[in-house]
Parts: sequence; structure tokens; C-alpha cells
Amino acid sequence: MTGQLLSANLLAVNGQPSAVQREILQTRPFRSAAHEGVVGLLRTADRVRWHFCEVLAPYGMTLPQYNVLRVLRGAGPKGLPTLEVAERLIEHAPGITRMMDRLERRGWVRRERCSGDRRQVLCFLTTEGEKLLAELDKPIDRADEEALRGLTPAKQHDLIELLDRVRGALG
Repeated sequence: MTGQLLSANLLAVNGQPSAVQREILQTRPFRSAAHEGVVGLLRTADRVRWHFCEVLAPYGMTLPQYNVLRVLRGAGPKGLPTLEVAERLIEHAPGITRMMDRLERRGWVRRERCSGDRRQVLCFLTTEGEKLLAELDKPIDRADEEALRGLTPAKQHDLIELLDRVRGALG
């Protein structure tokens, strides 16, 4: 991948803009392959996020809300404390308490004070929330496949490994 980024950057220097340069209408070359790689990664993350937002919009749900429901489904009947839900989210979501308020008002989540520690609030997926996620499973699975349809299964595994390395290097 580094070689490809370097090649793309060299092409940009030689007058041929890379794909990400064309997409963002950038006329100057990137400072480095790392700069182009980060811009490409952020641009891609934005496109993927938008793709999933389109799937969720008809259900009146945001991507962070879907993520919370997904985490709670994985927790099962034991539920999870609010802060642990926040730790498990794919993207950092400030204001987890306000988000839980909205999800509770929609009937997708219920909360209970922990009997052992009244400061702790346990969150649970409701039956209504479970039904909603079950309805979303197939559209989300399709969206997953669509998002990576440009990659062979082997390249998808390469992507997973590369992304793991990027996150690992950042700590």
C-alpha cells in the first residue's frame, strides 16, 4: 500500500492528479505519501459513513444511535453501564447520556440504576430495539458488501490488516 501511495504521489508531482486529488479538487501535490494516505483514509471514512447514514435514515436513526443499539445487543440481557457502552463504540460519541435519553424516548433502550452502586446506570436493549435491529440486519449486511465491493475477499483481509496497523501505531 505504501508503494501505491508513493506512486500516486509521484504521479501527482508529474502532473497527473491522484484519485483523491481529483475528488477534492486539489491542484497541488500532497506534501508526502503519508499526507495523501491520511487524506484518502479520511475521505473514504466519510464516504462509508454517508453510505450507512443513507441506509439508516428511513428508520429515523443516526449512525451513532445504531452503534449504541448494536453494542447493547451484543451485551445481551445483562446490559452494560453507560460508560462501558461509550467505550465500545466504533466512533467516539460525546454526550452518551443525551443519546441514551433519545434512544429511551424512542423505546429502543431502557435504563436502570444499579442496586449495588446507585451512581451506575445499566442500559438494556428493549424488545422494540431488538426488532428494529433485526429489521436492519439485512440492509446493513448489504451496505457492508456494497462498501467493499471494489475489493476481492483477499484484498478485504489486507485492508483489515492495514487498518489494524494504522490504529495500532496510534496507540
